[in-house]
Amino acid sequence: MGIKAALPRYELYFYNTVVYLGLLWAASWIFDVSSSNANRKTFKSSVTPGWYYFGRRMDTADFEWVMWFSTFRDHILFALSGHVIFAKICSMLAPQHRSLMYLCYGTLAVLVTMGWTYTTLILSHCVLLYSISLVKLRWLCFLAGLTTLSTFKMEPFISWQAGFVTGDFELRSVLFYGGCGFTIMRCMSFALENCEKKEGNYSILELLKYNFYLPYFYFGPIMTFDKFYAQANKADLTRQEGAIWNISLQGLIHLGAILTVDILFHFLYILSIPTDMKLLKHMSDWAVVGLAYCNLVYDWVKAAVMFGVINTVSRLDHLDPPQPPKCITMLYVFSETHFDRGINDWLCKYVYNYLGGKHDTVWDEAIATLCTFGITVLWLGPCQVVFIWAFFNCFGLNFELWTAKFVCMEPFASVEMAMSPAMSRRIRAVFNTFNFWTIVLYNIIALNSLEFTKLVARRLLLKGFPITTITVFIVTYCLVQLIKERERRQALIDDPDPIPPPPEMWQKVAKFKGAEYFRKALYLL
Repeated sequence: MGIKAALPRYELYFYNTVVYLGLLWAASWIFDVSSSNANRKTFKSSVTPGWYYFGRRMDTADFEWVMWFSTFRDHILFALSGHVIFAKICSMLAPQHRSLMYLCYGTLAVLVTMGWTYTTLILSHCVLLYSISLVKLRWLCFLAGLTTLSTFKMEPFISWQAGFVTGDFELRSVLFYGGCGFTIMRCMSFALENCEKKEGNYSILELLKYNFYLPYFYFGPIMTFDKFYAQANKADLTRQEGAIWNISLQGLIHLGAILTVDILFHFLYILSIPTDMKLLKHMSDWAVVGLAYCNLVYDWVKAAVMFGVINTVSRLDHLDPPQPPKCITMLYVFSETHFDRGINDWLCKYVYNYLGGKHDTVWDEAIATLCTFGITVLWLGPCQVVFIWAFFNCFGLNFELWTAKFVCMEPFASVEMAMSPAMSRRIRAVFNTFNFWTIVLYNIIALNSLEFTKLVARRLLLKGFPITTITVFIVTYCLVQLIKERERRQALIDDPDPIPPPPEMWQKVAKFKGAEYFRKALYLL
């Protein structure tokens, strides 16, 4: 049945009520546990004194969040602000050479923060992969790129290359791995696009412009070379009406999200609690399930804000960056699950869609997903948790395809066609509810730990059965219906239903003078 199947309004009101009550109920349990265990010994390093105005301790267990918005906030703001000012001046004085100016500023910033030896290391990787790209063999570019990427994931190559970084800058280890990893992925994108270029080759200067664009250099997101090349060399820098207002609004939204998350960290210790297994065993089922859900939502918020800040800067440079990831609250299928849209676009363009084609056969889909998650494992760093996460998500993606093909067969297809669109949507939502929690459990493995995932699964499916299991799945079913309603409304905006033709009587009336105005007035009514 189509995505535009509608439900009665009162039914949607009921779903909204159930979802909000369920979230408030779970949040109240987490708040009680956070308040009563704020001074717990195991939280000594992760729960620290917070804002003076609240008089409460604050959850600071996430290194990335603290690094971005507390510890190194001034350094990051200084570098990005300098880029914005420098880029604006260059766009006014020499807009045709602005990408070259981005290269100069980015290289200088990397040179100052990480030293000349690290800059030389980055340049050597760029030159190596550029040389291989001249051969114009896709498999060779993949082999060279993945081999180079693996040198940052295994010893003794990691220690040897890390020795190129000098100084005692506290953030250097993060910048080292971020800059090197994203550099390899960008160089692979350049090499693969060069293989597709029918006449001649892109110059190495274009690769350096692409790689040393400072907002993307250390932390991403990854924009594929073809998009960056087209946008960075665009001569027309005029903006649409209201573009600056939209960019400013996005910046304010990100600022509001940062403040909101910091405030919530004073009341909900959603990151520190999952690290204490003794405490988790004494918590209620609702608190444990709520923690799992909140951790995934927080990780999406973190990715959306961190990439959003960088994307705001790149929009000022007349670039169209990758979109933020799709929130777990809006997901119920594996095919749309990702936390980094840039990496997802990269993998889809060069691996998943390239090998999978139209994704209409089980064998092609299996090969495409295996290769995609194989590269993802290498990107994240091979370890037990990453292998388990990749296996389950790869299986989930393929299982969705198998299930979709199975239900399209007889007699299931005929049974669904005999249903009303609303009833078909309700039945599909039941199966999507199970899929939703499968996605949550599979991704909690990577975001928290295998032990926490096992505990959540036991509480949800075994120890909490049947009361907790049924209650949570009812709330989730209501959430899935709200997601489908949002998709339905978006589909109506993107592809509105055609206006029905006028009745035969009005077709006769249209022959008379003035009937056109009368018909328009009728439609307005």
